[in-house]
Amino acid sequence: MAFVNWARNQSGTPAEVRTPASVEDVIRAVRDAAASGRRVRMIGTGHSFTGVALTDGIMLRPGALTGIRSCADDRVTVLAGTPLRALNELLAERGLALANMGDITEQTVAGAIQTGTHGTGRDSGGLADQVAELELVLADGSVATVSPGEELFDAARVGLGALGVLTAVTFRVEPAFLLHNRRRKLTLGEILGSLDELTSANGHLDFFWLPHTDACLVKTNNRSPGPARPPGALRHWLDNVFLENTVFGAACALGARLPSLIPRINAVSAAALGDSESVDASYKVFTARRDVRFLEMEYAVPRERLAQALRETRDLVERMDWRITFPVEVRVTPPSDAWLSTAYGRASAYVACHIYRPTPNPAYFEGVEEIMTRLDGRPHWGKLHTRDAAYLGKVYPRLADFQALRDRLDPARLFTNDYLDKVLGP
Repeated sequence: MAFVNWARNQSGTPAEVRTPASVEDVIRAVRDAAASGRRVRMIGTGHSFTGVALTDGIMLRPGALTGIRSCADDRVTVLAGTPLRALNELLAERGLALANMGDITEQTVAGAIQTGTHGTGRDSGGLADQVAELELVLADGSVATVSPGEELFDAARVGLGALGVLTAVTFRVEPAFLLHNRRRKLTLGEILGSLDELTSANGHLDFFWLPHTDACLVKTNNRSPGPARPPGALRHWLDNVFLENTVFGAACALGARLPSLIPRINAVSAAALGDSESVDASYKVFTARRDVRFLEMEYAVPRERLAQALRETRDLVERMDWRITFPVEVRVTPPSDAWLSTAYGRASAYVACHIYRPTPNPAYFEGVEEIMTRLDGRPHWGKLHTRDAAYLGKVYPRLADFQALRDRLDPARLFTNDYLDKVLGP
């Protein structure tokens, strides 16, 4: 059975597909793969744009490894195949929430953690930074449960599936809380002149620059004591379904047919941006619906280099006269201590470039990548890039330690694939 990812740019045909329903099933698959000389990978829901999930051996589908295993105080242990959207609902039922999360909720818990999925936060980091314990099946078929203070814990939180098959994750959680969401229109110039102020003044900052214009949609989320003031059903549908998906999808399709219209389309979109506010449950504010298929490249740069990264990206788009419909998204996170986190050891800013799936533009990604690598950028593990282990070793201080640990735990490379051979070395 062939596997195709969400963006339909990665595919592969494994020799065998299994759907484990227990840790014992995963152990059996790992041992069978080792005995038969095959490789084994557990996929998520296919939301990575890279080939990180592919295998030509045994592919494990995690659909039966779902749900909460245990819940006590500020710790919740969840099975690795649980989709984030389901986790949010299960936590809300118990009056709990994650401190921070990204805007896409279709990924599995394991897939999101292993590729370094992050949201935006002044003080709170990505999903891997909220992990209190990991359970994974190692290449020898043993089960390891690791927690802070252990070498494998910091290596495996963003482990790309290269150190073992994740079967359960324990998160630190907190009482459910409300977020005050404010959306407003600012110019790129205004943002570049006040980046430090915007970052320090808001718990969560996320903004989108619309190419061919000077317009940005700025979203700030800050904790609120309430009362809740969620957007009305009509307002929610209008913003999140109709405008951000239906209308935007139609605009992308029109731009694909008539590229010369894209600057005008973006100008109309910029004029339509308006201010709004709401107060709602945190997971509802953090997350968004994304129906229009795209390709994405995202780099993390040191936060102090964000303004330069944005100016050079804007200048590049103007100089090359490309036609870009999708906004460029910017987020921030504090430093992380997970070895392969894109925020390892430094406060980071993320610049994400998207292209409408039917009209790929490799030159756009290549040009932006050249800017980001000059600024010591680290590519998101699940998004398109061309970097290899030689480059990544220069920007990840602990990559050599990760490679050495991988040599000890998986010397036969049971868990590898072509993507991992490139970014970690064969």
